[in-house]
Amino acid sequence: MDEVAIGCLEVCANSYQSALAAQNGGAKRVEFCDNLAEGGTTPSYAQISLAKKNLSIEIWPIIRPRGGDFLYSEIEFELMKEDIKICKSLNCEGIVIGILKADGTIDKERCAELIELAKPMEVAFHRAFDMSNDMDQALEDLIALKIKRVLTSGGASSAILGAEKLAQLVKKANGRITIMPGAGINENNIKNLIDQTGATQFHASAKEFVPSKMEFRNTETKMGSIEDEYRYELTSAIKVKALVDCINCSINN
Repeated sequence: MDEVAIGCLEVCANSYQSALAAQNGGAKRVEFCDNLAEGGTTPSYAQISLAKKNLSIEIWPIIRPRGGDFLYSEIEFELMKEDIKICKSLNCEGIVIGILKADGTIDKERCAELIELAKPMEVAFHRAFDMSNDMDQALEDLIALKIKRVLTSGGASSAILGAEKLAQLVKKANGRITIMPGAGINENNIKNLIDQTGATQFHASAKEFVPSKMEFRNTETKMGSIEDEYRYELTSAIKVKALVDCINCSINN
């Protein structure tokens, strides 16, 4: 088990500014990504570089070339490898991956190749795990690959709804890999999640909407499919601190 990070909050940070907020709120590390609405994709070189240059929090970029499923083409797999090389050149603490085969099993061969390429960086597995066809077998596969931890909602739409399965996974892992609940976690439900699952590390975006400062607004057109394009999401240092305090109160005291 990741003993150093017992009672740890990981923040899903969608920008340098969000990573800074996570640090200021007391989080231990960030899963660094872009495009939260699609479940997170690989952030830009500039975002990672600036974060590593100016921040002390652990930076773990997600290696995901697009939204959608986790079955990748050869071109997409090559993109993932190039992004890992970039993360290694910038001295990131680790990376977060997730690749499945068409039948819903973990793509052990491709994952092993990325893990080897990433060394000496450590590797975690994201919620592609929740899309696998057998989470118990997938867990054993990740353990065999020496994955450090796995982010999961227990296969449900939120960690609270998947709490029973999360508790089973924590027990099954038995310290061989860290089970990190994530999805819909906030200061109002994390105490119950800790009590129900026995997990000691947690993942949350702790985000809030930031309104646009634009005075002129064209209401006749849109740039994309987001309902309100005159606001955006950023991690809140206040929400991060509230979560960290809850975790510390429940686990570390």
